[in-house]
Amino acid sequence: MRKADGFTLIELLMVLVIVGILAAVAVPQYSTYVKKARFSEVVAATTPYKLGVEDCYMRTAALTNCTAGSNGVPAAISSAVGYVATLAVASGVITATGTANLDSKTYILTPTAGTTAITWAVAGSCVDANLC
Repeated sequence: MRKADGFTLIELLMVLVIVGILAAVAVPQYSTYVKKARFSEVVAATTPYKLGVEDCYMRTAALTNCTAGSNGVPAAISSAVGYVATLAVASGVITATGTANLDSKTYILTPTAGTTAITWAVAGSCVDANLC
């Protein structure tokens, strides 16, 4: 009787199939994770604009006065900076668009003035894509 040395072809093929299945599941999940991480830059870029709109509202008592580049709201971004393609503010509504790497998804923040604070509603194509 001969002693078994190594693995059989069937065993090697089974390992290959298992690795293939794991890769088929992991690669799309990783791609989504990377896109989400990159889109966080778009979300973070809106922070100074949110503060500017809140300050503008406290000073002027009207969200319609809060546009990019006036009343304490930073100027709009019209050319790509990192993963942010554009960022604009009109009547307090902040619209940020990601670059082509992020499928040009939008992140829209709409303010609602309350008695003590402004609340922000999130909308845009990033919501459907589960990026924001």
